[in-house]
Amino acid sequence: MTDRPIKLEVNCETGEEIVTPLTDEEIQELVAADAARKAQKIAAEAEAQAKAEAKASAAAKLAALGLTADEIAALS
Repeated sequence: MTDRPIKLEVNCETGEEIVTPLTDEEIQELVAADAARKAQKIAAEAEAQAKAEAKASAAAKLAALGLTADEIAALS
């Protein structure tokens, strides 16, 4: 027996459970979906980092103009 992923189908009306190994196509779909989720997570993290850097840059520029920390916070 191989270590192939399986799927479980349950008929809610009868309670019958059917366990079947995933096909190669289903495995490829899972791998592709996982890669897409990882890419989306990386993109979201990069976007959050860029926003944080832009906010810090803006605060530094406002401080250079002479605004206090309270004034900068009020603008945020």
